[in-house]
Amino acid sequence: MAIKAGELRHRVTVQSFVSGGRDDDGFDLPSEWIDYKKIWAKITPLSTKDLLSAQSADSEITARMKVRYRTGLDVDTTMRVIWKGRVFAIDSQGLDDSDTGVEYTTFNLGGGVEQFKG
Repeated sequence: MAIKAGELRHRVTVQSFVSGGRDDDGFDLPSEWIDYKKIWAKITPLSTKDLLSAQSADSEITARMKVRYRTGLDVDTTMRVIWKGRVFAIDSQGLDDSDTGVEYTTFNLGGGVEQFKG
């Protein structure tokens, strides 16, 4: 069954971390998070039952993000997601759908309490 466009109603920003380095004059450049892509997704916070179960297993997963299937590994666990001013760490590699494997990808997200400043 194909994913419906209306299901992906949350606009999220995926960011990647860029380490500083040095400029042409040898001065340190700051490390920072930069916007990688804006994508449509479905963010589903874990239910209380799932959240308690995850906490008992020492997992910090607080939500799931479902996106259209992505070829390659362009979104990974070194990145983070900004949604509604909340910052989520991507805690898992993308999990493909169980039907055909090419309709959607689901990521487990952790965090969600830090406010985005910027």
